[in-house]
Amino acid sequence: MKELMLSKLPPPVTGKRGWPWTEESKALPAVMQDGKPWPKISIVTPSYNQAQFLEETIRSILLQNYPNVEYIIMDGGSMDNSVEIIKKYEPWLTYWVSEKDNGQADAIYRGFEIATGQLLAWINSDDYYLANAFSAVAKMFENKPAMEMVVGTCLLLRSNGSVARKNYGLRQDFENFVNVGMFGSQPAFFFRHLAYNACGKIDRNLEFCMDYDLITRMSKERTPVVSSKVLAVYREHDATKSARMQETLLAEDALIGARYGRAVLGSEPLSKIRKQAWREYYRRQRIQFYLDIIRDPLYFFSTGLRKILRLKTAA
Repeated sequence: MKELMLSKLPPPVTGKRGWPWTEESKALPAVMQDGKPWPKISIVTPSYNQAQFLEETIRSILLQNYPNVEYIIMDGGSMDNSVEIIKKYEPWLTYWVSEKDNGQADAIYRGFEIATGQLLAWINSDDYYLANAFSAVAKMFENKPAMEMVVGTCLLLRSNGSVARKNYGLRQDFENFVNVGMFGSQPAFFFRHLAYNACGKIDRNLEFCMDYDLITRMSKERTPVVSSKVLAVYREHDATKSARMQETLLAEDALIGARYGRAVLGSEPLSKIRKQAWREYYRRQRIQFYLDIIRDPLYFFSTGLRKILRLKTAA
């Protein structure tokens, strides 16, 4: 039997247990069930001064035990101990660099230029994948050869490590993306390399909304497939861009809206579109939430039920 990654990697940080420290994804056969090789998945991590989270991110990729993964870290010249952490895992990295760049979008763009996988994704250095995510994604794409991108479900973690909520992958089309925004969470977004090239790649001029811009362009010719499978974790903390760059977020959102023909802000058509879209969003979220009673009872009864009780108490 092939030796799994956990026995090869450096030992976990003292006091850390569970995924991805003392646990790993299940072993996979050398080929898929139909005899085909597993599609190569290329993951890019843009990184800058987030050493407190980076090792967890790295281990969540390497401990997938996925037979055909390419991992690229693009560090922007971190001044903390990020480079020390990267070097610790260097034998298992396809490529890494630590040098000044022009921001997150530039780092992702340059990483994807190096990537050779059929499937692409990026994971920020404060987020991480969950166990068996890559095998699940590979099977989704292989079972649906025409599928070019998938939006999975993502857990949102508070700064204290507790689960805030699930952000379920929900279906959106181009018009919906343009006029409403992106419902899904970027860490659970995977796409074919060919689709990425065809839609024009990452816009390196954006500081915040490069994910929203990319998936909007992709959706013009193709509809994302959504999945209730929880693939990744997005971490909420005070240093995230979401917390620090609200003005940039709003400015880039407006730019993208204008770029793809969003209805005029304040107009009746846009107001109607947004009301309908958000009504449908909350309806689908509720459906997925209650399906978790069967599909993911651990989440429902440990987190979801408490949320319901809090809402009732507040009411």
